[in-house]
Amino acid sequence: MLPTLNGRIQTRVFLLAVVGSVWTLIITPVLPLGDTPLGTAYGTTFTVLALTTVLGVLWEFVYHGIQQFRWEKDWPTLLGLLTAIPEGLLVWFLIAGGAIPWIDALPGPAFVIDFATTWLVVWLVANGPMRVPFVHWRIRGGRLV
Repeated sequence: MLPTLNGRIQTRVFLLAVVGSVWTLIITPVLPLGDTPLGTAYGTTFTVLALTTVLGVLWEFVYHGIQQFRWEKDWPTLLGLLTAIPEGLLVWFLIAGGAIPWIDALPGPAFVIDFATTWLVVWLVANGPMRVPFVHWRIRGGRLV
């Protein structure tokens, strides 16, 4: 399968909205957030998820431009996993730099656990179980709609 730009964006938004949300519901109560009330913790982690989704769509345009220099115009699977590093750093710098005013403080370890595990779970679903219920997803370049 050669995912199209539109297909990659649709897949990213769908997986982060569905799989990412379920994982965020599960992981938030066990994150090392100190005395933060659970409602505030959920607000923070879902803000991180939303920010990751929005910035991820923008990153797709950057990745698409870079991929045009590759012969098959796609990433190897491992490189798709490693793209978490620049995306995670950008999200962290925005949060730590105060660009998201409703997040007071997010401890680094909590962010790393939240972001890295969410990314890993979404990546694993995209490279495995996603192919079972969405048989034509692969044929249609990653498009879901």
